[in-house]
Amino acid sequence: MRIEFERDTCIGMFQCVAEWDAFERDEDAGKAVLADSEEVAPDRFAREVPAEAELDAKFAARACPVDAIAVYDDDGDLLVP
Repeated sequence: MRIEFERDTCIGMFQCVAEWDAFERDEDAGKAVLADSEEVAPDRFAREVPAEAELDAKFAARACPVDAIAVYDDDGDLLVP
């Protein structure tokens, strides 16, 4: 499973931070940060989701009010949102 995060879309509600500890607050920028991710496109970050964190990653994506987070299965199919 893979998660992608569009930092430019993020509005800094930090609901994802409450759902999964891979998301952190960047108070200076007013945006979340996806830890241990790599920038795959301008302001788009991605990382693999460990099996034990799959549910948390899905909750983080569902909690985002602006759909800045997407979760994909191993075949690349969109699971959330």
